[in-house]
Amino acid sequence: MDLFSSLPNDLLYHILSFLSTKEAALTSVLSKRWRNLFAFVPYLEFDDSVFLHPEERKREKEGILQSFMDFVDRVLDLQGDSLIKTFSLKCKTGVDSDHVDRWICNVLARGVSDLDLFIDFRDLYSLPHEVGVSRTLVVLRVGSESDLYWWQKFLCLPMLKTLVLDSCWLCIGQFQILLLACPALEELDMTNTRWKDSNVTVSSSILKELTIDLHGCCSVVNLKSLSFDAPSLVYFYYCDSLAEDYPQVNLKNLVEAQINLLLTQAQIEQVRALNNEMLVADDVFPGLGNAWKLITGLRNVQQLYLSPDTLEVLSRCCEGMPVFNNLKVLSIWSDMNRGWQAMPVLLRNCPHLETLIIEGLLHYVTDKCGDVCDCISRDYKDHSLTSCPVRKLQIYEFRGTIRELEMIKHFLKIFPCLKEMDIYAHENSHTLFKDPTIFERVGKVMNFYNMLSSCSVQLLVRGSL
Repeated sequence: MDLFSSLPNDLLYHILSFLSTKEAALTSVLSKRWRNLFAFVPYLEFDDSVFLHPEERKREKEGILQSFMDFVDRVLDLQGDSLIKTFSLKCKTGVDSDHVDRWICNVLARGVSDLDLFIDFRDLYSLPHEVGVSRTLVVLRVGSESDLYWWQKFLCLPMLKTLVLDSCWLCIGQFQILLLACPALEELDMTNTRWKDSNVTVSSSILKELTIDLHGCCSVVNLKSLSFDAPSLVYFYYCDSLAEDYPQVNLKNLVEAQINLLLTQAQIEQVRALNNEMLVADDVFPGLGNAWKLITGLRNVQQLYLSPDTLEVLSRCCEGMPVFNNLKVLSIWSDMNRGWQAMPVLLRNCPHLETLIIEGLLHYVTDKCGDVCDCISRDYKDHSLTSCPVRKLQIYEFRGTIRELEMIKHFLKIFPCLKEMDIYAHENSHTLFKDPTIFERVGKVMNFYNMLSSCSVQLLVRGSL
């Protein structure tokens, strides 16, 4: 018995909405009733790579790109002027830009609220003006070398709550215009966006989530100043080179922050030279002396994640390190070529810290690591962390080396409140799992400290990501 055919159309539309548009179109072969049902689903997704099977070199075949454009045209024609909620378009060079403009304008005229565009043409593509003045868009994602030149004068997106810009160009003055034109904006994600302004201010009273990820992206100008005036922000991800100055950092309600400052090896060497008093401050790269302003602006955060380069920068901020009274979770990513000089002060300034997460124990050894680790053997060691309130310690990328085992013993000694230690080893760890003697030694150490300490120590395996 054909139970599906007895269902009303609205329910069938809902079922088909869980399929991609191409998969939904395949249902048209079931019967005459199903022939055009897929075209009335209010969620459309067109991806030319799925349609053209590039792994089979189908894209180069004559007429195949035209067949893709004809397919999109047919679906939109069948829908007429019916309401559409979500429209996703991903296409590359070869698809006619006039067709793309017509498709986008079609769904905008029909009240689309979620628009996802990834248009990868060899030439810089300019979105139609209608995108910037939509009164129905709630979510907008724009990706891959799209030119937003028309945002300079004409921009009004009163309903927009989420904006994702990936590899886009913003002209001078556009960024502030963008924020003013989106009065409802709560989530802003900027990846590989190229700054053309030398002074940038992120100012919004309602913005809640902000991602600035310029990792590997060369900006047109060196950023002289970067300010944040976002008192409602609760999530902040920042990955970029140091700006020369951070005049204002108002993030008083921040809950979670991930900071990944990017330094060159030459800049790292300058930081270390300053730490060793072998260099005067005027000879270092711009921004290092003002990094404390950014860190101070994070003082109310509850969860803080720091990259290896950021830890090196913080070594120059120890005297101005703020007290993180609200911080409950601190996570650091370690690197054998980056130091932990800021860790002692950082931990001392977290009076209510509950969980410490360390991604890798290997790091650049200096005599300024203090008693946060057992790097250097010496007769007298500062025991400034004996009052650290950390109750849970998580260690990732454990390899089972003697050096790591010594550090784990050290943690058990210096953290008096520690109740739980979880050690995660990767299942592909050659050091730990390929050598039975090392694995046995690690097991004995774990059992020994479980018997002697009030802290529960366990070795876990984290699978491949």
